[in-house]
Amino acid sequence: MLLDGFGRRIDYLRLSVTDRCDLRCSYCMPQGFKGYEETEHWLSFDEIERLLAVFAGLGLKRIRLTGGEPVLRKNLPELARRLAALPGIDDLSLSTNGTQLAKYASPLRRAGVTRLNVSLDSLERERVRSICKRDVLPQVLEGLEAARAEGFRLIKINMVAMAGTTDDDIDAMVTYCMERCFVLRLIETMPVGETGRSAGYLDLLPVRERLRQRFGLVDGVVPGGGPARYLVSPDGRFQIGFITPISQHFCETCNRVRLGVDGSLHLCLGQNDSVDFRTLLRSGCTDADLEEKLRAALHAKPWRHEFRERPQQIVRVMSATGG
Repeated sequence: MLLDGFGRRIDYLRLSVTDRCDLRCSYCMPQGFKGYEETEHWLSFDEIERLLAVFAGLGLKRIRLTGGEPVLRKNLPELARRLAALPGIDDLSLSTNGTQLAKYASPLRRAGVTRLNVSLDSLERERVRSICKRDVLPQVLEGLEAARAEGFRLIKINMVAMAGTTDDDIDAMVTYCMERCFVLRLIETMPVGETGRSAGYLDLLPVRERLRQRFGLVDGVVPGGGPARYLVSPDGRFQIGFITPISQHFCETCNRVRLGVDGSLHLCLGQNDSVDFRTLLRSGCTDADLEEKLRAALHAKPWRHEFRERPQQIVRVMSATGG
């Protein structure tokens, strides 16, 4: 069992397979951003598989493939197949912006990906263009329909709630997801990089109570390893989650770490510290060496983020962190 220094069980890894993205969402990646990791610093599929096999041997259960935009990594379904086959891994999911989901839904499903999180902040075409800096709403909606047809166990829509930008789109998104049996998740903006700090924070606690009343929702639970708190319809057919790192942080139940494409293990989204595994992997280490370093890293995982107390401290951009 993987435990951090506070006794929390760590069984969930968000794995970044690329820091590239085909969008430039206003809360994620600055316009003109050029600070990409050199591709020779990316972990290879063999390195990823080896490292995650060690993680799994110590109790890792869930892996989420993230980016940037993960489908931009060449041969991603092959990596998904290899990770899905690791002993001990019982859940392999993917986060995507959906622009190429129509092409990749089928190969990813065959490779062993069972759940999808698709970023979609509005159903208004011009608003999506403004946020993403590309006219992509038709492609995303097409990709979602392709994913439905493939029979993924769960499809979640991730919507970043931004005051003055997407706050008046929320009810329409609820209706859209209700009609298609998608799980909707509303996410508060986080002060990760200047883009996150300037996105327009919206407290989701009042939104939660308003939606509870309007749509007759009740408290509920949805399977998954993430931090969302859910409301559900009384018949269980619709679920909406609220990810509230600012208004109601969930650090006491944190069960996850993030592995960057360069092999840096990020212990907390709201802290700058990371642990380098790439150098160790490329220096002839044993699996025992990897295990020792992993246990030491988790022991140093902080108790909580400081988004409220120190919002300026995270200087990296969200796309470089991994989901």
